[in-house]
Amino acid sequence: MKKINSGFYPVFKSLIFSAVMLTLAVSCGDDDSFWDAMVPETDEEPTTTQVEGYVFYPAVQPATEANVAQLKVPAGFTVNKFAEGVGKPRILVVNSNGNVYASDREAGVVVMLTDANGDGIAEDKKTVATLKQVHGLTIYNGKMYMVTVREVYEAAMNADGTLGQPKMLINDLPDGGQHPNRTIAFGPDKKMYITVGSTCNSCVEPNPELATILRAEEDGSNRKIFASGLRNTIGFGWHPETSELWGMDHGIDWLGDDEQKEEVNQIKQNAHYGWPYIYGEGKYNPGTRPTGDTTYQQYLKKTTLPSLTYQAHAAPMSMAFYTGSMFPGEYKNDAFVAMRGSWNRSSPVGYRIVRMHFESGKPVRFEDFVTGFIVNNNRAHFGRLVGVAMHKDGSLLFSDDTNGVIYRVAYK
Repeated sequence: MKKINSGFYPVFKSLIFSAVMLTLAVSCGDDDSFWDAMVPETDEEPTTTQVEGYVFYPAVQPATEANVAQLKVPAGFTVNKFAEGVGKPRILVVNSNGNVYASDREAGVVVMLTDANGDGIAEDKKTVATLKQVHGLTIYNGKMYMVTVREVYEAAMNADGTLGQPKMLINDLPDGGQHPNRTIAFGPDKKMYITVGSTCNSCVEPNPELATILRAEEDGSNRKIFASGLRNTIGFGWHPETSELWGMDHGIDWLGDDEQKEEVNQIKQNAHYGWPYIYGEGKYNPGTRPTGDTTYQQYLKKTTLPSLTYQAHAAPMSMAFYTGSMFPGEYKNDAFVAMRGSWNRSSPVGYRIVRMHFESGKPVRFEDFVTGFIVNNNRAHFGRLVGVAMHKDGSLLFSDDTNGVIYRVAYK
């Protein structure tokens, strides 16, 4: 484990050791006179803070039968390998025939997995598209839509589940930087939504389309910024009853073990969600200050704060609302989220599938759904999770791009 005890940037080190030392808990909601002295509204006064940061990647183990057997799910559920040897599967989608598709960004391919006999294990794997750095997938109006770092493609779906020649719809999305993993979906309004993460951990972006969700027509035309101030929202979707759009945003790194928490946001048109200046429940980010005469308070006033939060550094990836009939009725219209797992924390968190409970159309709490990927007394793991999708039969599929496994959770 490497311990990093420094400020946000090297230039801050002299400030840290010559000023008052404190653990980062910077909030505009605390005593104003105290916090203004540490993180003032403008840069006319010095900003100073201390951060204790860590890098800890658990060691990697294979997804052996013994490891898989000790995974924990709620009573009545089972989990098994749906497919293995799939490369590095990321985003999952399922068509109306039950064919399962997985993107492999590193290999630049989309593979199709088929479980013809319905035993919960795929017997056939076939590459159906080859696109450099392909990541996000969605199916809409009988076509597969695929997004790379800068392009969006559509391809006709053949009767056997294979794809026709991809046709490029967009070729000028912003460059990727730190967060190149675009995702894509179509909303109840029949519009195309594309997530575009930030190029950095915390900075002022030169391109206004960065750190946003974009919206366009089905053919990719008329692209506009739908919502901004979103550092990296990979998992998003519309609640099946209310049609409200919800997404999970990645928190800022290097704020300490327990900051910034991952955010659940109700994503509304033209709303701003704070990044890079405001985070969490209205806290000030001292690492990236507002420029000019603009104050934190002015940014806070236009920031939409999260509806719910989750443990910092858990790294939320795909999110899928459950609309099937296999699981007990209480699961209906709740969401499942893949928590990829931490690296910027002294002890690991994430590495699991969680259930996000909704009541009256609003998220109220999280609970564990699949756990056990961290082993060896928190020193190793055998799965960093990415994709989540509901199978045609109502089971839940999720992907691990560490060991190339797609898992299936079923209810007895």
